[in-house]
Amino acid sequence: MTAIGNKRTLQGYLAGVCAMALAGCATTMAEPAPTPATGAAQTSAPQASADIGTFFERYDQAQLALSPLSKAYRGIRDEDYGRWGDFSDAAAIAEERLQQQTAQTMRATYSPIDLSPQDTLSYRLFDYQAENSAMLFPFRENGYIFDQMNGAQSQLPAFLINIHSVANADQAADYVSRIEGLGPVIDTLIAESRERAAKGVMPPDWVYPYVISDIENLLDAGDDNAVLEDFAGKVGKLDLGEAQSVALVAGAKTAWNDSARPAYQRLLAEMQRQQAMAPTDDGIWRFDDGAAYYSALLKNYTTTDLTADQIHAIGLREVERIHDEMRKIMREVGFEGDLQDFFEYTRTDDRFFYDTREAYLADAEAKLDAMEARLPDFFNTLPSDPLVIKPVEAFREKSAGKAFYQRPAPDGSRPGTYYVNLYNLKDMSRNELEALAYHEGLPGHHLQLSIQTQLGDVPPFRRFGGVTAYSEGWGLYSEELGKDMGFYTDPYSDFGRLGMELWRACRLVVDTGIHHKRWSRERAIQYLKDNTPNPDGDIRKAIERYIVMPGQATAYMIGKLKIMELRDRAQTALGDDFDIRAFHDVILKSGPVPLAIMEENVDAWIEGES
Repeated sequence: MTAIGNKRTLQGYLAGVCAMALAGCATTMAEPAPTPATGAAQTSAPQASADIGTFFERYDQAQLALSPLSKAYRGIRDEDYGRWGDFSDAAAIAEERLQQQTAQTMRATYSPIDLSPQDTLSYRLFDYQAENSAMLFPFRENGYIFDQMNGAQSQLPAFLINIHSVANADQAADYVSRIEGLGPVIDTLIAESRERAAKGVMPPDWVYPYVISDIENLLDAGDDNAVLEDFAGKVGKLDLGEAQSVALVAGAKTAWNDSARPAYQRLLAEMQRQQAMAPTDDGIWRFDDGAAYYSALLKNYTTTDLTADQIHAIGLREVERIHDEMRKIMREVGFEGDLQDFFEYTRTDDRFFYDTREAYLADAEAKLDAMEARLPDFFNTLPSDPLVIKPVEAFREKSAGKAFYQRPAPDGSRPGTYYVNLYNLKDMSRNELEALAYHEGLPGHHLQLSIQTQLGDVPPFRRFGGVTAYSEGWGLYSEELGKDMGFYTDPYSDFGRLGMELWRACRLVVDTGIHHKRWSRERAIQYLKDNTPNPDGDIRKAIERYIVMPGQATAYMIGKLKIMELRDRAQTALGDDFDIRAFHDVILKSGPVPLAIMEENVDAWIEGES
């Protein structure tokens, strides 16, 4: 699951991405970002060089200089390892200015006709990402800083727990520095959230209990909270003397109680204040620039010019198609009744759910082990990083999404991680386990992102960036690919696969329904109840996710449909000469690209093979 690279949302800060990272389809350039305010981090755009690859490397270094968190995600542990960085609007402006000035220098210095094919693609992608970033930048204050999906209240601790590794005493001291730095960061974000609230940019009222619960989970735990527990565990694994270990743990507690805890208490008070005046309408149509904002988000996430009405219609068409496929399985298992009766049966009967978390995790690992053994028959290029499965941490599992993936560090210090939310096992159908594991793990996000991360011959912005329609389209494609590979032998598991695909088709309907057609949360929830087999808790969480992440959910089905279209085209054109392993190389070895460029790449491959 990916988030918009809006510099004013915490997911943008923590992932170290700018708007290019989820490149959309802008066709005109906005005016360059204004000069940053005095005191903000500033980095000059790189000078042109004879080699465009060197030019992009210099841009990467300039961008990393603005973002200690980006360094940490990349496994870079230098003098910035104990810092959070600048979360102000001035810093967001500085990062945008760096990108736009770099793009202007690139256009003035290099010509695609003089570059190699790989460098030409890099040129086009950087140009594309800069245009997309310029398109999104004017809407940077429309994002929610604190929400149940990617809010700062949970993402800051999650960063410390999952990204800040501790291999020695210095890195432990850096962890303590980051705990101490939580106070200023949270205060900066509180001020920005208050400013946005004054302009009417707040999530709906039902979001606040989730955010408040996350905050209270940390505050109520005292010195036993998840951050301090994680730190003590990491220090305990080091070969340090007892006195040094005790001193580090004590320092972390002091930093928490002197800086982080008071800031979280101030955040709690602000969230309670906003809750009392939060809106009851759900869609972003309620913003003054809501229609333009949503149009930009759809362009960004799908990398197409499809309108909200067109996307809504595609969703309705796909829902009908998948319902027909489900009826075939219903007849196969001999179920008596209509499709809605079958939905009710699969969402409520105990046979379709696990009794323990351990049983769920064991089955998921077994399915992924079997899939890993089958990969060489369908892929020439395989992931080089290990994959682990972890439950979502207790402090945030109530509010977190169903499942998500964290990419590996390029230096091998952090594996790819498939997080599964087991807070309520009745929300995690046994029928969906295979499809979910294939999407997040193999051959889905882990395979795709491991290959991308290890693409040593492309610029860093391509190795570490992202395009949502590409990556989530690949994840959904991977679910169906599992059937082509011989999995889903249980018809109920195949029904679960169709249920997951149906879920993404319904997303096209409800996302546009909420943010364009002005549906309420209740109407969107009812649509999923009527048209999917998912349990009520799953449905509620999903709709709540789409409300606070407008547009993102449309990328999955739009991307998957394009990949399937291109595979069908290649099979028809090449006949017996079609090699699915070579096709997958064409999709994966470019790294993330907009769907139009993916189509160009496949068409060129078909021509070369014909």
